[in-house]
Amino acid sequence: MYNYRSLQKNDLETICSFPKSEEELYYMFPKATYPLTPKQIEEAVKSRLEPTVVLFNNEVVSYANFYDHDGESCWLGNVIVSQDYRGKGVSQFLIETMESIAKQNMNVNKLKLVCHNTNTRAILFYKKHGFRPFDISIRVKPSGEFIAGIHMEKIL
Repeated sequence: MYNYRSLQKNDLETICSFPKSEEELYYMFPKATYPLTPKQIEEAVKSRLEPTVVLFNNEVVSYANFYDHDGESCWLGNVIVSQDYRGKGVSQFLIETMESIAKQNMNVNKLKLVCHNTNTRAILFYKKHGFRPFDISIRVKPSGEFIAGIHMEKIL
């Protein structure tokens, strides 16, 4: 049903259309400025690993990558699914794909991520898929509001 491949330059415009609000973009890419632009993704990818898209009928429907690979673990970042494909199994396929890439290509045994406390749907999704909280950090939304970044990890 779904497949995946590495990010290509012609995917950028489509990915930029996924975050429908400043808050969604913050959840996906806290350092970006709304609206998301291809240039912002291109700059981020320079310091990211394994930028990956999920496809449905050759249409890009989700995106994620890794950062801070230390040999034993890495962090999952820039996770987003097209609004049209939420609740249709894309998130699960994306996470399973990224877990597999982390194990096989990066030889890590632990995958980490940060999920904002105001993103309840994502917190519950990650918990359902075996991620457990291990730390909390202070984050500041573009509005100036303080929120908690919940650090989660999963043994692969």
